[in-house]
Amino acid sequence: MMPKAVFWDMDGTLVDSEPLHEAALMAAMRNVGLVPPDDLHERVLGVAAWPVYEMMRDEFGLDLPFDDWIVRKYEHYLPLVEELKPRPGAIEIFNELRARGIQQAVVSNSDRMIVDANLSMVGLIYPGMKTISRNDVREGKPHAEPFLRAAYLADVDPTHAVAIDDSWPGAMAGLAAGMKTIFWPEKPMEGPPGAVVINSAEELRTELGL
Repeated sequence: MMPKAVFWDMDGTLVDSEPLHEAALMAAMRNVGLVPPDDLHERVLGVAAWPVYEMMRDEFGLDLPFDDWIVRKYEHYLPLVEELKPRPGAIEIFNELRARGIQQAVVSNSDRMIVDANLSMVGLIYPGMKTISRNDVREGKPHAEPFLRAAYLADVDPTHAVAIDDSWPGAMAGLAAGMKTIFWPEKPMEGPPGAVVINSAEELRTELGL
């Protein structure tokens, strides 16, 4: 049975932007004399800009105010957006759900500038589209607020909605919001308890009743 609403994470779920974020973060770190750790990808996947900044400051000795740091990171990221590609199968499913009249929203831990740039690059912008960025909520993922705001904007009970995310923080946010939560990681791994773990677009279609 199809859900009344489907709420999508963006980075890593709808678009394959995680490598671009990692490349921009590494370049920004090196630009200020920091050495990226080998496990940087695992430590920042799905994490919003402010907690990443706190890690840079507290563990790596970053000596810049947040506003200066994020400008440096985005200066490295935005030129890379031209290389952005959709995650195979994801946008096709998004468009099929849209054609069927299913409420949808993009729910991201990224700032508004990045949300708009990424979705524009892959052509996923249309009148009335609902998007929630980190700037639109007080608490980012893994807090429930981003997905609950999506449910509010869609006028749908959270228990009748599905959250789709590729990261643990995102999946935990969906579960905290009381939604059926589909964990679709970049590579096979266990998900948070209570999440439905999938590894392909075909599995996602099945879970959504398509």
